[in-house]
Amino acid sequence: MRGVVLPGDRQLEIRDFPVPQPGHGQVLLQMKASALCGSDLRAIYRPTQQGSGPEAYQGVIAGHEPCGQIAAIGPGVSRFGVGERVVAYHIAGCGVCADCRAGWMISCHSTQRAAYGWQRDGGHAPWMLAEERTLVPLPEPLTYLDGAMVACGFGTTYAACLRAQVSGRDHVLITGLGPVGLGAALLCRALGARVTGVEAIPQRIALAGKLGFRDIVQPGENALEALMQLSGGRGFEVALDCSGHGAARRLCLEAARPWGRVVYIGEGGSVQFEPSPLLIHKQLTLHGSWVCSVGQMEELVEKLVEWNLHPEVIVTHRFPLEKAKEAYETFDTGLSGKVALVWD
Repeated sequence: MRGVVLPGDRQLEIRDFPVPQPGHGQVLLQMKASALCGSDLRAIYRPTQQGSGPEAYQGVIAGHEPCGQIAAIGPGVSRFGVGERVVAYHIAGCGVCADCRAGWMISCHSTQRAAYGWQRDGGHAPWMLAEERTLVPLPEPLTYLDGAMVACGFGTTYAACLRAQVSGRDHVLITGLGPVGLGAALLCRALGARVTGVEAIPQRIALAGKLGFRDIVQPGENALEALMQLSGGRGFEVALDCSGHGAARRLCLEAARPWGRVVYIGEGGSVQFEPSPLLIHKQLTLHGSWVCSVGQMEELVEKLVEWNLHPEVIVTHRFPLEKAKEAYETFDTGLSGKVALVWD
């Protein structure tokens, strides 16, 4: 089979690999959709040196947002069977530590921890070997592309929404309306909240508009004033930063209403702010939120069906595996919505 490898320095190679065979507790997935993630760009596709740092890409088949159909099962697999549609939670932890037992394999610190597309082969190939414990059933009428969105981006934003306790009582500010921010906006709206966004890129503003989000402010020196006007001068009960930019993170604190909840989701970057006026005196709660638990992902797919919400609406570009290079180049422009590799 052919699979995508990311050597770094904005290079991409399609190499030949053997079709893997499932071992104990494993299944073989026939891939149906495999989305691209901003963390792949930041930490794998763009860097000039690989194999260093905490994320430590190991030169495996890329793709940590996989969704597919089970083609074969190994011994010991008890919950899933051949033919079932599943999403793969993108971290396989040790399975026995406290974090893994709670479903938070993203937080596993064992040397056995391996992320699909980072330390073990991922979804940018026709076949992927997966641990049964990482699988979540994909219910009808969700599509495989919906499932790929859940595998990382929508799962991540759902966890942040739960952390912030978003509800219909809230006016939510979202800084950065890329794929993660748009996912957050859709989920917050489904939870009953009013949504206001901050975004600079016209293509992303246009996509947000097509999805029904009209209150969007341009970043800059007048952004805070505009946001306060949109919030009736009171500020926002919830502020979610999906951009990873320092100015946006600070803006979330500035625009949050006293006693509000702020969640940092976007990776990378840094931030500087004065804790007393922006955090302590405003009585804010500030969270960091990283991915989600397996249980939250399973809950999310159930809710998506209930809400009739299809995450694939944020996908603007679909490519076959053979055009993976074009897919990454498109996504790297920062002008698209979500980009995905798909199989018929």
